[in-house]
Amino acid sequence: TIAVATAMQESSLYNSASPAVPESLNYPHDKVSSPDTDSVGLFQQRTSQGWGTVEQLMTPTYSAKAFYLSLKKVGGWESMALTDAAAAVQRPYWKYRSYYAKREDAAKQIVTRLTGVTAGI
Repeated sequence: TIAVATAMQESSLYNSASPAVPESLNYPHDKVSSPDTDSVGLFQQRTSQGWGTVEQLMTPTYSAKAFYLSLKKVGGWESMALTDAAAAVQRPYWKYRSYYAKREDAAKQIVTRLTGVTAGI
C-alpha cells in the first residue's frame, strides 16, 4: 500500500520519462513529465541520488524493487503512518511530506482489489 500510494503521488502510476533526462525518452514510457527535474519512472527516482541507471529506473519492476529495498531499511516502517514511511524512502522536500497521505485510501482500495486481502499500510 505504501508503494502504491507513493507511485500514485509521484507519477499518477505513469512510467514517466523526463526531457531533463533525454535517455529516459528512449525507453517505454506512459508520459513525459516536466522538464525541470531529473526524476523518472513510477517513483520519480533519480540516478543522481543513486537509485540506479536510467534504463533501470524506467523499468517498473526494477524501480518498485528499489523502493521496497529502501523501505525495508527504514526502521519501524511497519508501524509508521503511510506518509512517514513513504517520506523516509523518497526524502521529499519537507513541505511535500504529507502529500502521500492523500493517496492512502485509494491505494488501499487498489491493493485490496488486486490481492483480495483488506490492505493496511
